[in-house]
Amino acid sequence: MRDRKDLLDYYESFGMREWQRLETPSVGAIEFAVTCFALEKHLPSKGRVLDIGGGPGRYAIWLAKRGYQVVLADLSPEMLSLARLKVSEAGVSDAIEAIIEVEACDLSSWSEGSFDAVLSLGPFYHLFEDADRKKAAEELVRVLRPNGVAFIMTMPRYAFLRRTVLLSDERHHILQADWILQLMEEGIFQNDVPGRFTHGFGFSVEEIAPFFESFGLSTDVLLAAEGFSAGLESSISELTLENPSLYEEILRIIIENASDPSILGMSLHVLYVGVKSGVFKSDA
Repeated sequence: MRDRKDLLDYYESFGMREWQRLETPSVGAIEFAVTCFALEKHLPSKGRVLDIGGGPGRYAIWLAKRGYQVVLADLSPEMLSLARLKVSEAGVSDAIEAIIEVEACDLSSWSEGSFDAVLSLGPFYHLFEDADRKKAAEELVRVLRPNGVAFIMTMPRYAFLRRTVLLSDERHHILQADWILQLMEEGIFQNDVPGRFTHGFGFSVEEIAPFFESFGLSTDVLLAAEGFSAGLESSISELTLENPSLYEEILRIIIENASDPSILGMSLHVLYVGVKSGVFKSDA
């Protein structure tokens, strides 16, 4: 995996922000709610789960509280240190089998068919090299058991374009024809603003399912992780205090319509849910 240092520096600058992101209504709470809905619907009733790229452990803790045996893996030592603290605070250490430094492209720590489910809710939009994406997908499917479930978060290309328009000191990229072409044709997001998200990869929505299916997954669903809320986050988040019941109803509508194809490409994240077929293609 190339540019590992840039990625590590980016996330290690976050500290607690990455933990707090998924509970903040204006930032990631809707993404968390949609993802947890998908987990509740598609996970097996019990089993061993790998959370690769799990950062400070919010999903690992969520899984542990529901009786799953969890391995939490990430490439950031700082995020893993925070995860150990949060796991201890949550009182779920017995359900967390390991907290380990691992890259998504190399899951050789585990044999084929080691997990009933795999969560990869961050790595794939950091893998801008085609070979790295393919290796990460191959490894993810390899460690899944037959009929195991994969939950993979991706970012669509328009998400990178939208963030560039939103941030005033990044807008100069819009006037760079080669930059736009690279993003919209190849999905590669490069950012020359220090300390910001860079070396990203955005799928076109039409590519997501065929890509993962080519490695032996059968697609269950694609979900817009923010639903139709992109651009409305601040207004919706205000309702958590002003009108909590209205907020909950809006959240219900977002979750209920998260699979609507018309909103997938404009969401900040798209969650892919797929099941491993009985025979992995490399075994054929």
